[in-house]
Amino acid sequence: MNELKNIWHQLITKYSSEEELIEEFWLEIEKAYSSPKRHYHNLEHLQYMSKLALKYQHSIQDLDTLLFSIFYHDFVYQATKSDNEERSAEVASQRLQKLRLAKSKIQNCYNQILATKSHENIDDKDCNFLLDFDLAILGDEPALYDAYCQKIRKEYSVYPNYLYREGRKKVLEHFLAMEWIFKTSEIRESHEKQARQNLKRELGRL
Repeated sequence: MNELKNIWHQLITKYSSEEELIEEFWLEIEKAYSSPKRHYHNLEHLQYMSKLALKYQHSIQDLDTLLFSIFYHDFVYQATKSDNEERSAEVASQRLQKLRLAKSKIQNCYNQILATKSHENIDDKDCNFLLDFDLAILGDEPALYDAYCQKIRKEYSVYPNYLYREGRKKVLEHFLAMEWIFKTSEIRESHEKQARQNLKRELGRL
């Protein structure tokens, strides 16, 4: 994960020159996302999203805040809990205050992370990019999507198959019923068609 660490280092050194603090924050992120219970919501997921953010950076208004949101959006993650986003947003706020970011940036980061709870379209394109990057795997090539499905199932291994299938079916049907799965025109153009094919294929297997 050297590439991800480099992205983090380039980001945080804009706001702090304290090497100990920079390393402390990175190790904290690395530890949180390396829990053995995380099969999908891990460092690989962060790298996937970060690379998309850099790819589309010219369409993003505040790339730094969006990257901070990516790094912290799943900081707290327990598959059976419903307050992960709130707790993750709180951690992000506390860390960004230590970096002395502008209050407006901290608030935007907080709001963006909270938005990953409902994934509803809001009047903030940067936030909509975050939501699209978070779900972009849905519209990736079939082999990567299938690997994602297996990893998600492992994260929800506490549930027996019949319960998991029932819940997963509702999720897939919810996405397929939406007019658009993706909120930004950029990701919609590149991922929407494949996402619907992937979701229908998984639904047919349940």
